[in-house]
Amino acid sequence: MIPTPDDIPATVKALGRLTVPELKQRYAEVFGEPTRSNHKQHLVKRIVWRMQALREGGLTERARRRALELADDAEIRLSAPRATARGPGTTVAAAFDAGRPASFPKPGAVIRREYKGQAVVVRVLPRGFEYGGEVYRSLTAIARKITGAHWNGVSFFGLPSARGRK
Repeated sequence: MIPTPDDIPATVKALGRLTVPELKQRYAEVFGEPTRSNHKQHLVKRIVWRMQALREGGLTERARRRALELADDAEIRLSAPRATARGPGTTVAAAFDAGRPASFPKPGAVIRREYKGQAVVVRVLPRGFEYGGEVYRSLTAIARKITGAHWNGVSFFGLPSARGRK
């Protein structure tokens, strides 16, 4: 027996004792349609939410209209983005102003570092960084390109952080 949604903790506890097939059956009863989900906690939360919405009336008509307006305005991608000409795993360059701290090198400055015996030279641009003839949004993207692993770009190049520490 499932308690009414007046006692939320008891309802959640009772639903938590059900198996996933039983929860799917209860979901179909409450929503009037089957679910494909097999995630027990998700099913419990959705069932309790629906029981409360049915008892208390759910969203107002104004809220429903606003939700529909927002959904109509949203640009929804129905397919994955096309692969770039460079192939998968490449860094996409885009200009970007990150609001750099005053201690950060100014546009036109050159940042040098040696990594595994190779000289790494990066030029600071007004909106991004140039390395190897390509423009990157961040030093982190360059550090990833060089090392193949995630690095904090400021730390990788030994620059002072936003807090002024090195």
